[in-house]
Amino acid sequence: MCETSAPLSHEMGYNQPMDRTRVSTLWDNPDFVKLWAGQTVSKFGTHITGAAMAATAVLLLQATPAQMGLLGAFAGIPVLMISLLAGVWVDRLQRKRILIAADLGRAFLLLSIPLAALTGRLNMSQLYIVAALVGVLTVFYNVADQSFLPAVVARDKLVEANARIGASEALAEIAGPSLAGILVQWLSAPYAIFIDASSYFFSAASLGWIRVSEPPSVSPAHANVWHEMSDGLRVVTQQPILRALMGTTATHTFFGNFIGTIYWLYLVRDLGLPPAIVGVSIGIGGIGALLGTLLAERFARRFGVGHTIIGSLVIIPLWSGLLFLPLTTWSVSMVSGVFFVMQLMGDIFWSVFFINVVSLRQCLIPPHMLGRASASLDFVGGGAGPIGALVAGAVATAIGVRATWLVGAAGILAASLWLIFSPVRHLQVAPGEPASIPG
Repeated sequence: MCETSAPLSHEMGYNQPMDRTRVSTLWDNPDFVKLWAGQTVSKFGTHITGAAMAATAVLLLQATPAQMGLLGAFAGIPVLMISLLAGVWVDRLQRKRILIAADLGRAFLLLSIPLAALTGRLNMSQLYIVAALVGVLTVFYNVADQSFLPAVVARDKLVEANARIGASEALAEIAGPSLAGILVQWLSAPYAIFIDASSYFFSAASLGWIRVSEPPSVSPAHANVWHEMSDGLRVVTQQPILRALMGTTATHTFFGNFIGTIYWLYLVRDLGLPPAIVGVSIGIGGIGALLGTLLAERFARRFGVGHTIIGSLVIIPLWSGLLFLPLTTWSVSMVSGVFFVMQLMGDIFWSVFFINVVSLRQCLIPPHMLGRASASLDFVGGGAGPIGALVAGAVATAIGVRATWLVGAAGILAASLWLIFSPVRHLQVAPGEPASIPG
């Protein structure tokens, strides 16, 4: 939660048709309801497309493992390539328009897949191009989305708002893959993508109905792009709390990819878990994430924002079992039970951690810098991911999969040191004023 001391619409510089400080609950805020409804439908659609594009490549186009790797790479590269640039344009333009344009662009791009399948012209090259372009628009959408929410809800409602949006994501994680499987079987893989395209159209319409007015940009269109990107990095690196959050994100992502890279290899090949058990555990993780969204604000109020963020990050590798799983010599059935608990507990506290961190960022970053600073934080986290995956492959080859998992879990635990030795540990509530811009 953010500490507030003045009418929020004036404090944040927003000229809005409704006084957000008088809204008793988020559901009384029609603009948030529209934003939440559009995002909820869109998140379900995104989970459908993730499965449908992979199924299209495997079942219809007979893709090889190398081609599937390329498909994943094309989808992920935009985070590294354009995050900082996206932050500049999000701060220059009206964020609602960027969100609508990204939704419409993704919808039309995805529609090209079933249309090409209808004419018999679909190939892997088209999937690569669509994955890359959808990835570009998703980067713009994600940066603008984090920057737009503080214009829609009062700052003291940010944790609650992020929790509601996180709950939608968790529900989509639980039900989306199952719905995708049904649609792929019923409609066939490429035509299931029609559903996701429709979800983006719905999201765009919901955004269009939002009446909130954003403040005018303070960055002239002719300003130097490189200087603006460096401004975003300076806000993050020179503000102690934001700098600690960036270090934690990079460390967590780097070592988290140690586990992500060898996830299926270790669980199925080394521990002998059936693939079905691993799949069910992902759904259990979604349930944990949903529970975490219900607890995030309560924990922050009970224990303070700083202790909640640090405690959650410490609990993830401890109570979730990440550190202990490589040390077990139990039977498959016993390991399966431990793994289910690990997924449930890990996702509960990851959700608590993530919601409070995003809300803290939104409180600290000046409104006109939200795009650039958020993009800088995402860029560092996104950049650490593929590097961690490459290093994990080399480490697993040298010391084995089990030891690599243990190194990854220890690294996730070590990520909390950035926060422990920073002002974050003293935070009872988020600061009432955004950080100043370094000169």
